[in-house]
Amino acid sequence: MKNNITLLLLMVLMLTIRGFAQQSNGQAPEAKGKDTFPPFKDRYLGQKPPGLTPKLFAPGMVSTKKHVESLYTFTPDMKEFYFSRVGGKYKKTTLFVMQYRNNQWSKASNLSTDIKKYRERFKSGSSKIKNIAPFKDLPIIGFTVSSKGTYYVYFLKRDGSGHISYSRFVNGNYEKPKKMNKHINAGKWIAHPFIAPDESYLMWDAEKEGMSTPDIYISFRQKDGSWGPAISLGDKVNTAAYEQRPRVTPDGKYLFFWRGDKKVRKDGGTYWVGNPHWVDFIQLRKELLKNSH
Repeated sequence: MKNNITLLLLMVLMLTIRGFAQQSNGQAPEAKGKDTFPPFKDRYLGQKPPGLTPKLFAPGMVSTKKHVESLYTFTPDMKEFYFSRVGGKYKKTTLFVMQYRNNQWSKASNLSTDIKKYRERFKSGSSKIKNIAPFKDLPIIGFTVSSKGTYYVYFLKRDGSGHISYSRFVNGNYEKPKKMNKHINAGKWIAHPFIAPDESYLMWDAEKEGMSTPDIYISFRQKDGSWGPAISLGDKVNTAAYEQRPRVTPDGKYLFFWRGDKKVRKDGGTYWVGNPHWVDFIQLRKELLKNSH
């Protein structure tokens, strides 16, 4: 069951990535029609949006103290929200979904008994990258794709070493993956890349030299096509805890990320706590662009 759920999560994430790829130059799909997304007041499960200070996302509905919630994503039409939960009575990672129907969001529903149905639904995206020639035999951990079809993939070993590479679609074929520059491939535990639809920025998380936990960074595309320096998302996002898995909502308005920490029990054993957080990405991006010059 664990493998099925992990596979399904990858399928859901791939579906969202494909939705991002349909956007042009970073423009949100809502510009194409009023009925694309739920109304703004309902769009994010009815939660009050944050400003530049990150907030826990949907406390009590999605984020709880009893469990660890992660692997969150909206479908491109923002009418379904998926997340995983583990801990407490959930001994294994369990997938949940909330759906926007009849002008309201449903309660979180456990999909563990309906995996086959959802596996079929998202089947088209699950094996896509494995069928592409340059990627077939590579130990890719995860990936993100731009509207031009450029793949950004990451490789990660158990000792924390790894890197992010990219592969462009040229003359009908994908190129052999090329490593990103030293600004991006610096530190350990380099993972979870997120590329803007128009490739104007790339976000990822990494543990930089001298740090003991990963933080989230962004690099902006320069006028000459190169990638700029890695810029920390700042102390409001990056704390002494673990900040990982950056992902911008399909409408381009909010950045979601996971914040958590490793705790130690009295007997010396360890366990994780953590939940998804969100922050106003439009404001944050403006601030980061100012600091990049």
